[in-house]
Amino acid sequence: MEIEIRRALPDDAEVLTEIAIAAKGHWGYPERWMQVWTPELTFGSEYFEKNESWTASIENQTIGFCTLLEKDGNAWLENLWVIPSQMGHGVGNALFKHMIDLSKKRGYHILRLESDPNAVGFYIKMGAHQIGERHSEVEGQPRILPIMELTL
Repeated sequence: MEIEIRRALPDDAEVLTEIAIAAKGHWGYPERWMQVWTPELTFGSEYFEKNESWTASIENQTIGFCTLLEKDGNAWLENLWVIPSQMGHGVGNALFKHMIDLSKKRGYHILRLESDPNAVGFYIKMGAHQIGERHSEVEGQPRILPIMELTL
């Protein structure tokens, strides 16, 4: 089955929120952490009006999405979420390659992202490497989020 990638529309906000929450929950985080993160994983239609996002679908079923921003003169991957049932089937790969292609066409030389620790292996497989980290905490528990970079 072919993965179709198209620009996200404001009307996609509800299904894309469901995908982001399901994908984050796939990693087995504590329920309370998921409750803390739900507001930042909840996307309103205005988010997709203001931020360039792309969806992946198979047979008209949306199964993932990503967002491409510019920060400090570099391309920045803000989101990359795939519904758990489709993880490992090339959806994330297709979305990431789409972001690489768009970034190159726009003249960027670097694509950066902040990775969930569970996704680092995927980004390394895609050619990125860690250049730093952001320290945070959830419910008093420290978290280290790798900052990844891919030279285009």
